[in-house]
Amino acid sequence: MDRRPIGVFDSGVGGLSVLIELKKLLPRENFVFLADQKYVPYGEKSKKELLKLVFKITDYFIKHHNIKMMIIACNTASCYTIDELRAKYAFPIVRTIPAVKPAAEKTKTGTIAVISTPATSKSRALGKLIKDHCAEVEVLNIGCKNLENTVEEGSVNNKEVNTLLQKYLKPVKNSSTDQLVLGCTHYPFLKPAIRKIVGLRVKLVDSGKAIAKRAKFLLETEKIRSNQGKGKEVLYFTTGNSSKFQRVASKLLKKRIIAKKANL
Repeated sequence: MDRRPIGVFDSGVGGLSVLIELKKLLPRENFVFLADQKYVPYGEKSKKELLKLVFKITDYFIKHHNIKMMIIACNTASCYTIDELRAKYAFPIVRTIPAVKPAAEKTKTGTIAVISTPATSKSRALGKLIKDHCAEVEVLNIGCKNLENTVEEGSVNNKEVNTLLQKYLKPVKNSSTDQLVLGCTHYPFLKPAIRKIVGLRVKLVDSGKAIAKRAKFLLETEKIRSNQGKGKEVLYFTTGNSSKFQRVASKLLKKRIIAKKANL
């Protein structure tokens, strides 16, 4: 019966890949999506900087949109801020973490790879995931500088993107990797370009569906699901340039997106 929206945020447009899966599984829910593009990329910020940003975003969601749940559609923000967020706020908060566990469980060659932002790559959270789930699995942990930025510009299959992907995926191609974890929510938009490089033998694994399932579980557990009719409201905001966000988001989602500027 709860028609309050679910807040979803990322440093930029990458979180839209998570929103796609949320809308598929939860078609009766309202969503507010915020791209914090004034401070993109998050992958090169300190924990102190990230905490300041995510607290400001959460307070904005509460004050202006009265959200009932929040989705951190960003691996880097999740890795560095989830404990502090859950300690400070009472509503359910769903994090995004690289899908290391399912990749480790499904590998047949015993080798998996994780590509992510430099910050996620070096984070304790990813290190713990690898330690906990990959005792008998070899893991290629690859930090990808600037890859997030190309998606922010709406570039998903041009010369710059392919040059970066060739560089970062070289260790994957030269190994027996059969599971490639996309450890940044921007990267699912690069799947066609990644597929051309690594071929069909490597399965691409992202967290979108798992996040949506977790959100559904918590909505039911907390008894805050909406029962309204299908195809409800999605509001889009950015702390950056709204015209640019609209252009890139419309390209990525393959439909016309209207966004407003959020002054946090």
